[in-house]
Amino acid sequence: MDTITQLVTIAAVLLGALTTYATNQLVERSKRQEVRRVRWDEKKLDAYAEYIGRVRAFIHANVLLYEVREEMRAMPRSEHDLTMDLTDAGAAQAIAFERVMLLAGDEVVNAAHAVQEATAAIGWHARGVTVGTLDEWRARNAAAFTAINLFHQHARADLGVSGSFEGETHSARGLLLPGSRTTE
Repeated sequence: MDTITQLVTIAAVLLGALTTYATNQLVERSKRQEVRRVRWDEKKLDAYAEYIGRVRAFIHANVLLYEVREEMRAMPRSEHDLTMDLTDAGAAQAIAFERVMLLAGDEVVNAAHAVQEATAAIGWHARGVTVGTLDEWRARNAAAFTAINLFHQHARADLGVSGSFEGETHSARGLLLPGSRTTE
């Protein structure tokens, strides 16, 4: 009986050791996966925030150029200088877009493509490549901000951020665009 008791004890110790080892391995793997997920989420957040910042800078550069070209605003800088600023802002936006393409899921990538298309239309109008009225300019800007809002919505979902700002409540706030100039 003494030998059987010792074998059972050894078997129980071995089983306990194997169970502890397996459990530790599973916990460590879970920790590594969580660290990896958080690291990628941080990179995505940085990429999304940088992209939207570059998009906003590009839109701002377009607005300045458009308003100077249409004589809605006087600036000490030439139209050529503003066009060069717009070119630089467009290049920075394109680089940020590529980073989003590397990190984002399909829905975010599709939304980013829509932002790119909408902001390109603003750029063409600001440069005079496409001709349009002030109302058409405003419509292009509104379309761009609608695309930006959709990008935000998909990026938030991709990052697991709860809440939403889609719908009429957010969009009804409108754009901060200047009114038409009237001659007196």
